[in-house]
Amino acid sequence: MSTKRENIPLPGTPVRGSDTGRSIMAALDLLGRRWTLRILWELQSGPQGFRQLQKSCDNMSPSVLDRRLKELKAAQILEQTPDTMWTIAPLGLELSEKLRPLNEWSKKWQAHLKK
Repeated sequence: MSTKRENIPLPGTPVRGSDTGRSIMAALDLLGRRWTLRILWELQSGPQGFRQLQKSCDNMSPSVLDRRLKELKAAQILEQTPDTMWTIAPLGLELSEKLRPLNEWSKKWQAHLKK
């Protein structure tokens, strides 16, 4: 799979599972890709270099990590600093804030299942 712009889910373009171009469908496609949310989650603790991020993500395949980073950068969710560190872009920070309630819910879910 190439990371050409046309293969990156963006609002206004057809994505996997939808030809409508609706922004929610593009977001679900992007965030539903393997490892995408994990990368975003790991970067919440601060910028990381490629190898450090790969280790933080359980030594995921470097080719998959590279592909996801390029996709998230093209979607303006992540940025790369001049010293090649990966960090969450302002739009990605807003997304991270929106994911925090899901994290809290998942903890309640876990506790509920243990009962």
